[in-house]
Formats: sequence, C-alpha cells, structure tokens
Amino acid sequence: MEPKKNPKKDLSKRSFLFFQIGLVVVLAITLTMIEWKTYDNDAIDTGFVNLDMLEEEDVPITEIQKTPPPPPPPPPAPEVIEVVEDDEDVEEVIIESTETDQNEVVEVEEVEEVEEEIGDVPFAVIESVPIFPGCEGLNTNDERKNCMSQKISKFVNKNFDTGLAADLGLSGINRVYVQFKIDKKGNIVNVAARAPHPRLQSEGERVIKKLPKMKPGQQRGQNVGVLYSLPITFKVQD
Repeated sequence: MEPKKNPKKDLSKRSFLFFQIGLVVVLAITLTMIEWKTYDNDAIDTGFVNLDMLEEEDVPITEIQKTPPPPPPPPPAPEVIEVVEDDEDVEEVIIESTETDQNEVVEVEEVEEVEEEIGDVPFAVIESVPIFPGCEGLNTNDERKNCMSQKISKFVNKNFDTGLAADLGLSGINRVYVQFKIDKKGNIVNVAARAPHPRLQSEGERVIKKLPKMKPGQQRGQNVGVLYSLPITFKVQD
C-alpha cells in the first residue's frame, strides 16, 4: 500500500526546530517590552530661552585718576663766601709733588734669596747619588749607583755573622730587612732592621752602622739625605 503523503513534505520532523524559533521570538519581544520607556510630554525640556528674562548688567564707568607729580626740590642754599681782610694771615696748604727727580738716586735694599730646603730623597730617584769609597772615578749617576749597591752588598756579606741563625735554631732561607739614611754629611744614621729573631735584627743594625762615610748625595745642587733599603738574605745549611 502506498503512503498518501510525500515523506519529504512531512513537517512533523521539524516541529522541535520550529518550537525553538518561536521560543526565541517570544523572549525577544518580551525583553523589548520590558526595556521600552515612555516619557510625559510636560516633563520634556524643549530648551527654549526667553531673552526678555535676562537683565542688562550695568557696567560701572571707571575714571583713571592721575597722580600729581612730586613737588620740585627746594633750590640750593647760596654758598657763603667768607671775605678775609688783607691784614689777616691765611695758612696756605702746600701740596708736595709725588714725581721723582730723574737725577735722584733711590736706594734699593738687597733681597736675600731664601734657599728652599729639600727633604730626604729615596735612593732610586736621587739626582746625584752618594759616592761610596772606591766609586769616585765613575762619570754617570747610574754607574755610581751600581757601584754603591755592589760595594754595600759586598761589605755586608763579609761582615754579617750568618752562623748566628744556626745557633738560634733557624733553618732554610732567612731574610733581614734593613733601612738607613745617608745624611747631608755622608754619615750613616737612622738605622732600623726587621728580622725573624731579635738577635738577627741587632746583627743587621750592627753591620750597617759600620759602613764607611760617603760623599753625600745631591738634589738640585743641594746636599740632601738619601734613604736606602737593603734586604740581607742568607741560607742556613741543615
């Protein structure tokens, strides 16, 4: 038996879709009605302005007052001229001339030149090194420096008692640092030593004080004190 209706024309299959569409339309209409606002015509301000209600403002007329000029200063008092009779003596003021006569000899006192005193200078930067006995024949300052260092080292090695360290129970390499100054007269002064034992310190000072007198060093042509540092190093054989 053939069906009377065409299956493609059956709308019952889409009834749920039509139901949803109708529900959305109803909700939209309901929301629009809720949000709809109306106003009373009497409460609307049309915005017209009555110009007759504005009062004209009276602007006061101001008058610029002119300040009168200050009164003129009083005329100066007339100068009183004192008349002196011929019989009366009048003291005259004598103005001495400050110009010097070209023939006049002006004595100028001699100005004594004060020589600036120079302090102690380190051995490394001295202009003219102290001259150790035996280094007089050298010409340059560097040659005299090397000669002096060699002479002092040789003198210390000869006179220093290295066996003292062994008696004190020291071993290995020992160092004694000695500082002294060669003063303006070439004498050895201000001897100070630093060592691992007080007896080594005293031995270092004793040897340095035995150095011979030297020709003093010079800086800018003046005799100056020269500072010298010497490390004494020796090894104690075990």
